[in-house]
Formats: sequence, structure tokens, C-alpha cells
Amino acid sequence: MQRFTKYILACLILILSGCAEQWLDRKPQNIILEEQVWNDTKMITGLLANYYDRLPAHTSLTTGWAEFAAYDEAMWSNNDDGRNNIVSYPFDRWRLWDYGLIRDINLAIENIETFGTSLSAGQKAQFSAEFRFLRAFVYFELVKRMGGVPLVTKQLIYDFNGDPSYLQQPRNKEEEVYDFIASELDAIKEQLGNDGSNTRANKFTAMALKSRAMLYAGSIAKYNNLMASPISTPGGEVGIPASRAADYYAKSLAASEEIINSGKYSLYKTNPNLGENFYDAITKKSANAEVILAQDYLVSKDKRHGFTYDNIARNVREDNLSSSSITPSLNLVEDYEYLDGTPGTLKTRNAANTDYVYYDKMEDVFANKDARLYGTVIYPGTSFRGTPVQIQAGVKVWNNASGSFQNVESNTLGATYDDGGLLTGSSGPQRSQTEVTNSGFYLRKYVDQTAMSSTRGIRSDMWWVRFRLGEIYLNAAEAALETGKTANALKYVNVVRERAGFGANSLKTLTIERLQNERRVELAFEDHRVWDLIRWRTAHEVWNGNASNPDAVIYALYPYRVVRPGHPTHNKYVFDKLVAPRFRAPRFFQMGNYYSSIDQAIIDNNPKIVRNPFH
Repeated sequence: MQRFTKYILACLILILSGCAEQWLDRKPQNIILEEQVWNDTKMITGLLANYYDRLPAHTSLTTGWAEFAAYDEAMWSNNDDGRNNIVSYPFDRWRLWDYGLIRDINLAIENIETFGTSLSAGQKAQFSAEFRFLRAFVYFELVKRMGGVPLVTKQLIYDFNGDPSYLQQPRNKEEEVYDFIASELDAIKEQLGNDGSNTRANKFTAMALKSRAMLYAGSIAKYNNLMASPISTPGGEVGIPASRAADYYAKSLAASEEIINSGKYSLYKTNPNLGENFYDAITKKSANAEVILAQDYLVSKDKRHGFTYDNIARNVREDNLSSSSITPSLNLVEDYEYLDGTPGTLKTRNAANTDYVYYDKMEDVFANKDARLYGTVIYPGTSFRGTPVQIQAGVKVWNNASGSFQNVESNTLGATYDDGGLLTGSSGPQRSQTEVTNSGFYLRKYVDQTAMSSTRGIRSDMWWVRFRLGEIYLNAAEAALETGKTANALKYVNVVRERAGFGANSLKTLTIERLQNERRVELAFEDHRVWDLIRWRTAHEVWNGNASNPDAVIYALYPYRVVRPGHPTHNKYVFDKLVAPRFRAPRFFQMGNYYSSIDQAIIDNNPKIVRNPFH
């Protein structure tokens, strides 16, 4: 009996130990294993989507959009005058050191190779290429702000030995980072796939990034070395030799022409109304062959944003508790030329400056302007969503005794004057009131025309365009001009101008200054302005902190209805140009702003990191 009991006990132990082994071998239900992630194309695609959304931007529809009002494209007309009173740009304003995203991308690239055993060779190559594109994009955002940064392309794993120095990398040279970006994009472009997509990278997206990045590198190599005291560090972390300029420009031009000549993309020209067409070129999501890459949003997936809510014109807002934040400047408006090629300065006074120019309709002062103005800015006399945006500052009443006009204005929007006519527009402008334009203009570009898109409950799914063909043409024009291929430069810039209403071959000669203005008006509010001035090394001259410098000050345009009964000018319109009433401090860009400061904590953690000049 005792032997039998021992036998039963031994059997039970064997059975229970076997059950324990099976239990311990069970896969946990609340943890996703590496093998599961990197063999599931849907999971990898979801991870890619997360990384696309994390791509850095100084200004976009969701990231830092208020900074559109911090330079010279616009002013801030909502509450708080902070962006109208920037005494000087701080040295950390454009700082970026996002090695968290670099680490995540490096990890993804390595894990696909290690764990993606069920993926085909083609799938592995495509996913790896797409992660490498994202990494190149991040390194471009880093180098354009910081100069040379450490090029980390593999995981850095600490072994807990007490000495982390073997993980500390010095900064690469500025040119080395640009060279890495170019070589990566060339290496992956044929493996990206995603043909026809404008929300995921494909071959031509890679070339769009290369077009932009190489243009920046060429500009720095040329214009930094034309400065009286070029900005550089002894180790080349900042500053690119002038001898590299031609090569970078050539690479930018080649990448641009690869896109242009592919026939895959075309400038948007669907709407016969050229002003509306330009607005559509940026905002239309369907049948739009101009957009190369965009960050998309979708109401039905609850992926949306409040940009329209905060920036729609005052009298067409819906349930807004806020509106009219970014209001374009007169400076920008006057940079849009007339279609006859003359400068875009608005004609508000006669030649002798003794009297106003009188207009039958407010919009007449903008007649025969570059159509891109209408597509970018809501100006007096125009509409949005089919509703007139009523912009009138007041009335000018003629005083017979003094022989001059007297301004009459009201803080009540939509108020009427004694003669029964309009006194103040329902959309202002106002001199001190907030949530209504103080500059006399409203933003149109990127503001959603869809009904209910400016409500708190729905908001907008307007997309943010990262690359489009309009920019690529201008990149090609600039790179061609800088390499002496003037005929090609003229060809490319004139294509863009023709879409805006100019005649074919409207420019016969081309200077870099003329081309710089083309970028200003074509790419306004698309996160180019500050970076263009930085790479051309003109930011410290344009925004020099001097109140007498018209480029450093934000100007406004105030329209008035003339009240002079019995006179031919009665009920006509005149305009006053003035410094925007809520603008406080001229823009001041210092030499130390060309490269952002590096946080002290980064230097403390890695003594090999060299500081940027002037910090």
C-alpha cells in the first residue's frame, strides 16, 4: 500500500509539473510581442502613421501655428499682445533636439530585420526605406535649426558599467548631415513604393525632401561665406565651405527636375477663377495632382484640429469663442505684384500725395493683382463661404470749415452712421478690440470653407501640405539661377507665375531678389518664410529691430467710406496705411538666432557637444 501511494504521488507530481510548464509557456494576453509587431503589416503601418504625425514642424495647422504671427506675414489679433511685442527673438526659439524620435526610428529599422521573419524581402525593404525617409526628414529639421548634430543611426544601449562616455558622440559637421540626408534619400527612393500616395512617402517625396534640403545646404555654403564675418565653428559643426555650394545646388536642381519631368504631378489649374484656384491648390484633397506629401486629418475618424476655429474671419464665424487670431500684414499684401509686372504697392494716394485715390468699391484697390493674393488673404470687398467679409474701419466725414476729413469710428461692429450707411464693418478692423482683425485683413489659406468646420463640436479636417509642386518649381528656379542656368530658372518661375494670372514668360530677366519675392507670395503661411531668410543670411537685415525699417514693422490697411453729400466722392472708399495699432516692437533677429542654442542639460550629459556661436 505504501508503494502504491508513493507511485500515485510521483504520477501527480509529474502531471502537475507538466501543467506548470504549459502554464508558464502560455503567451500573455495583454502584451504584444516583438515577433507579433514586426510581422504584422497593419501594426507596422500604424507605427509609421504615428511617426509621420510626430515629424517636427515650426509652424503647421496643429503645431506652433500661432507663430505665423511672429514674423512679417501677419500679426496677432486675438487676446494677448505677446507676438506683437517680441523685443528680440530668443536664442532657443527654433531649438530642436528630438533624439527620442530618432531612437524610435532606429529601433524600428533594426527590429524589422531582426524579428520580421514572416515579411517578404520586398516588404522589409519598403518598410525600412520608409523609416529611413522619416529619419532623413528629422535630421533635416535638426540641421536647419541647430547646424551639425550627432548622426546616430543605430541604437545606443547602455551596459550599466558606470561609464556612459562610450555612448557620447560629438556633433557631425553641418555638411556631413546634409550629405547623409542626400545619400539616404538616393539609397531608398526606389524602394519606397506607395506610388500615387500623398500621405506616405514615395520616390518623389524623397526627391522633394532632397530638393529642399540641398537648396538649403547650397544657400548656406554660398551666403554664409558672403557675410562680413561668416558664422562657423573650428570643427565645422556650423558653416559649410563655399566650394560646396555648386554641388548642393546641382543636387537640388536634379531632384527637382526628376519630379517635374516625371509627369506624376502638375500644378492645380481646375478652377477658372484664378484666385479661388490658388486656394484650392492647397486645400483640395481630391483630384489634386499638385500635393506631393500632406499631413491629413479626417472628421469621420475624429482626427481634426481647431485651426479654422481660431482663424476664421469675425463675421462668418459660427459658435466660436475665439476667432481672427492670425491676420495678414499689409507688408505681405503689397508684395503681391500687379499683373503688368509693376510693384504691388497699393495706390491709396495720388501722385502728388495731396489727396486720396477714391474707389467705387473697396476691392477695386486690389484690381489686377497677382491671383495668389486672393487665394491667401481675405481683403476688403471679398467673401468667404459665399458671405461678404465686411471690412470697414469707419467713415471719413468732410468738414467744410477745416477743408479736411475727420475720422469717425465705432467699437460696435456692424454699426451704422447717421446717414443710414455702414459705419464700422461687422469684421472690423478695430484698433484695440481683440478677436477681430487689427491689420485690416484675414487669413484665407488653410481656413476651411466647409460648413461647421469652425465649431467646437466638429472642427476641421483641413490637411497640412508638407511638399507641393509649386515649391519644387521655385526650388528648381533658384538652384538653376545659382548655377548659371538662367533660361531654365526663368522657365520654372514663369510656369508658377502663369498659374497666378501673369502672361506666358512674364519675366524676361531674373535676379535672386525677384525670386525671393516669388517664394514669399507663393509659399506664404506654409512654414518657409523664416527658414528662407535664415538660409539666405538676410534675416538680421530684414528684421533689424529698427522701428524706422518698414520690413521690421507690421503695417495695416484701414478702409473708410467717404461722407461728403453732394460731392462726386460721396460714398466712395479711401484707405489709410498705418502701423498696426496693436503692434509694439519691431522684429529683431540677432546673429545668435541663425543657429539655435543647445540646452545646457544636453552639454552636461555629453561634454563632446560644442556650443553654437554667440551662445
